[in-house]
Amino acid sequence: MPETTRRTDRLPGNRYGNRPTMKDVAARAGVGLKTVSRVVNGEPGVTPETERRVQEAIEALGFRRNDSARVLRKGRTASIGLVLEDLADPFYGPLSRAVEEVARAHGALLINGSSAEDADREQELVLALCARRVDGLVVIPAGDDHRYLEPEVKAGVATVFVDRPAGHIEADVVVSDNFGGARDGVRHLIGHGHRRIGFIGDMPRIHTAAERLRGYRTAMEDAGIPVADSWMSLGATTPERVRRAAEEMLSGPEPVTAIFTGNNRVTVTVIRVLAGHARRVALVGFDDIELADLLEPGLTVVAQDAAALGRTAAERLFRQLDGTLLTPERIEIPTRLIARGSGELPPAD
Repeated sequence: MPETTRRTDRLPGNRYGNRPTMKDVAARAGVGLKTVSRVVNGEPGVTPETERRVQEAIEALGFRRNDSARVLRKGRTASIGLVLEDLADPFYGPLSRAVEEVARAHGALLINGSSAEDADREQELVLALCARRVDGLVVIPAGDDHRYLEPEVKAGVATVFVDRPAGHIEADVVVSDNFGGARDGVRHLIGHGHRRIGFIGDMPRIHTAAERLRGYRTAMEDAGIPVADSWMSLGATTPERVRRAAEEMLSGPEPVTAIFTGNNRVTVTVIRVLAGHARRVALVGFDDIELADLLEPGLTVVAQDAAALGRTAAERLFRQLDGTLLTPERIEIPTRLIARGSGELPPAD
């Protein structure tokens, strides 16, 4: 017999994939299976000396409790799912952390994933989490039809939508004041003498992009300023598309003197465009960005409270799970305009 085969035969039974069981712990500690169960579940009826032997066996073997049976008994997994648009987007960092902190306070585990702004991927991810029997879901929706979730909600999966409302179903939603924040940002530019103000936003089908465009148009209309079609550009937030839109607005016989950007990704690209532009152009961005105060001039923004969005959504989720919420509600979190210099620049002409 080859040497390699003889070595395989000698491998211990506790190989990768074969986790130690309570029977293994009981055998090592020299106690009964029920005694191990009592120690593992924190139940009374075990002497200190016996508990010490069981704990030493648990540590030596690397035993971890399997919660599957407890899940079947209680109908809860003590876990919730969070579906984000993009895990790499800095906006979602504090939101995710806030959801996790609330979950932890309720003794629950958070499982998250990214839809990549794809409705099919969102549905696939949500249903995969449901298949793993999460107790609840916090969803930043990518799609606009969430009827696929109706069976899960009826089965008791608590669900709260964040940043954007659900489509075609009644559900709790926690959003920022996108309309009011954009209106305030554009009013700020108008108040500093600007009349030719451009708007560069995200895809028009996205709820937040549409609301921010509505805020822009309302501020201009309230000020009696006609808006030229060339001043508005909505679409993918790729640097190429945004750069092209900004350069078009800044060219021609009557270029814009200020730009309002619809989210942090758009803002970063526009900052790069303006850095190489001869004229100084005022800028207000929706969403704060890291190091905004270190730019010259500092970046004026309409800041969302991402942590408040996540915290509020998670708290409502656990209130649903506790049975204290029955009627779905829409909760709007205020935005805050932070003036740092770029939005206070006067028109160059």
